[in-house]
Amino acid sequence: MTDNSPQINTAILAVMKEVGAIAKTERNKAQGFDYRGIDQVYNRLHPLMVEHGIFTTPKIIRTERHEKPTNAGGILHVAILEMEYTFHAKDGSFITVSVQGEGMDSGDKASNKAMSIAHKYALFQVFMIPTEEIIEPDAESPGETEPVEMATEIQMLQLQDYADAKEIPESTLAWLEKRKWKLGEKQAAKIISKLRGNK
Repeated sequence: MTDNSPQINTAILAVMKEVGAIAKTERNKAQGFDYRGIDQVYNRLHPLMVEHGIFTTPKIIRTERHEKPTNAGGILHVAILEMEYTFHAKDGSFITVSVQGEGMDSGDKASNKAMSIAHKYALFQVFMIPTEEIIEPDAESPGETEPVEMATEIQMLQLQDYADAKEIPESTLAWLEKRKWKLGEKQAAKIISKLRGNK
């Protein structure tokens, strides 16, 4: 059976399968919130997009600029850009998405920041990148007193097969290695079930 669907569709799905979660590890100290930086996104997605033959091109659709006074008496330059990003595949197929980005800077970097934010959210939304791993093993309760049945040999062999085939997302693999692959039977079953569902 021949798959005649546009390559951009299958390529995006392939990246979605492999990208895993990108946690909010960056901290905005001034406003007190955690976020995912553009470098985190590029570092995770760049090798996957190269592997599956995807690249993006930007186009500015609309620009809005104004100034905002700061509490210290200075001026912030604000840029609001409506951006259009086209995701291209090797066969010439593509999809186009529109997003808005807003950036503020005391110098001349407001537009640059707005473009970075717009591109980051375009990538988040196209590849549906979660902040926590999709395969979320059962929460561990410190107060539990019931004995936990350890994963069976068959379950561990199945997980090893998925790992050898590079079908386990990086964040889940890191979690498994941190635990030295010591899993309860229910945890292993849940992970295997999720992996089967991703095929």
